[in-house]
Amino acid sequence: MAEPLLERNFHPTVIVSGYGKALQCALNTCKKISRVIDINNINEMREIVMAAIGTKFSSRWGDRMVDMAINAVKKVVIKRGDYTEVDIKRYVRIEKIPGGELSECTVLDGVMFNKDITHSKMRRRIENPRILLLDCPLEYKKGDSQTNVEIMNEADFNALLRQEEEYIEGICANIVAFKPDIVITEKGVSDLAQHYFLKAGITAFRRLRKTDANRVARATGATIVNRPDEIQESDIGTGCGLFEVRKIGDEYFAYLEKCEDAKACTIVLRGGSKDVLNEIERNLMDAMQVVRNVMFDPRMLPGGGATELAIADAITRSSHDIEGISKWPYAAIAEALEVIPRTLAQNCGANVIRVMTDLRTRHANQEHTWGVNGTTGESCDMNKLQIWEPYCVKAQTLKTAIESASLILRIDDVVSGTRRKAKASEPQQ
Repeated sequence: MAEPLLERNFHPTVIVSGYGKALQCALNTCKKISRVIDINNINEMREIVMAAIGTKFSSRWGDRMVDMAINAVKKVVIKRGDYTEVDIKRYVRIEKIPGGELSECTVLDGVMFNKDITHSKMRRRIENPRILLLDCPLEYKKGDSQTNVEIMNEADFNALLRQEEEYIEGICANIVAFKPDIVITEKGVSDLAQHYFLKAGITAFRRLRKTDANRVARATGATIVNRPDEIQESDIGTGCGLFEVRKIGDEYFAYLEKCEDAKACTIVLRGGSKDVLNEIERNLMDAMQVVRNVMFDPRMLPGGGATELAIADAITRSSHDIEGISKWPYAAIAEALEVIPRTLAQNCGANVIRVMTDLRTRHANQEHTWGVNGTTGESCDMNKLQIWEPYCVKAQTLKTAIESASLILRIDDVVSGTRRKAKASEPQQ
């Protein structure tokens, strides 16, 4: 929309100034027409998420997917004063297990990871376990540099082996003193350490990923300890209600469930094939991002091009109040925003001019929730269709679009810095 203005010798700075004023008007209009929703009202939350994934593959299991997304995000919300932390990337893990029915997909009130116990005789089911998380190897540390040991007789060799055993025995004694039921380490566990743990009735897991360990720590209230001699009682996680190792297909999974106030969770997805599971995972991530945005800012705007038309109407009305020649670029933003409802109407094969005229009339009469019905192409009230979009996404889109346009307008000329390739006939320097 800036191109005709540039051809009429408008200076880019004047256009950018008009765009800046239009952006402010757009954001003020968004605030006026937004509606605040109650994030604890499950029906309102469902409407918003359904609008996001209604056209996707997983919409055939609509309510189940939507409820899983809402449930998972609510588990990881942490309020810190005025700030809300919702880190779904780190604390919501999606575990895809081929086979089974899609109805078996669940959000655990805790975490699970794809590991089996290190020794076959260790306990596979513990209620209210005490969990210890370590970030150190429970095996004898070999020297990094090359070491030469001179052994003169058999006793020296036995002394060397005894030295290794005493080191591991010391580590295990530090751990056993705190009476944990489960020990999980991100490094290795030697056979001797497994023997001491088995005698003490402790179940051990080794080589757990750092990301999984962080989730276990959040879910159970444990702290990851770096050295066995630094363990304190406060580091032991006691927030888990049930630990169980279950076999699904050919693999073993460790479940830590029934966690009190778990601030991390695992979503278990079951499906016929890997492709189906990957597609459901993508849809679920979209749904969770929508819920996350609503948790940050519980304001919603009408979809179907209604918001863009409301902003265009507000800009057109207020363009008469702008002084000087910047009123032209200011009004150009209104025309640019109408491309959204116009495209929606075109995609449905509707009579674009008739639909746009009808919508402009309605918005002039302050009916700001009217937009384009994406199925029939007719004008429709978004309250009836229940199509709503998060306020923070729409506001960010407007800011990005106008900032990007302003950035490009400020570029006078593009200087190409590519070197001319030497022809074969030219002598090489």
